[in-house]
Amino acid sequence: MAQLQTQYKQKVVPALKEKFGYKNEMQVPKIQKVIINVGYGRHNKDKGYIDNVENTLRLITGQKPVHNLAKKSISNFKIREGMDIGMSVTLRGKAMYEFLYRFINLVLPRVRDFRGLNPKAFDRAGNYSIGMKENISFPEVIAETSDKIHGLQIVVQTSAQTNDEGRALLEEMGFPFKK
Repeated sequence: MAQLQTQYKQKVVPALKEKFGYKNEMQVPKIQKVIINVGYGRHNKDKGYIDNVENTLRLITGQKPVHNLAKKSISNFKIREGMDIGMSVTLRGKAMYEFLYRFINLVLPRVRDFRGLNPKAFDRAGNYSIGMKENISFPEVIAETSDKIHGLQIVVQTSAQTNDEGRALLEEMGFPFKK
């Protein structure tokens, strides 16, 4: 599973160094961390739903998720400050590369009607966000045992300075963007 990490060192670094004219390997952007996030939405009081989300994130990532609390009250959404509103997992290092390898090679091909990732989902700093409508695209989640299907958000944080650098990095890593 360390194939993605080896690919980064052997192929991605030289390709990006040549494309952007970097003088040093340390200037080449790299993936810093991956954050997987699930918001409860209207299910924030449903204990079964919350347990299902926690088990799903634990299966997908191999780590225990952290509960996210509301920072401020919003009356229109019936949210109070300090209320549990979601869960997230942050992956770094070897676990991050293993997750990305499985995501690119196993999960994305299983997504229904998949035609490629949106190349415009970058923020100004070169970070990429992916929203998934169903958690059953992951091979670890079995559709028959998962009674509640939920979506999740995946954020790939890079050290890139611009969108072009971030897009080039992820394309070289094997992310299938729409043409």
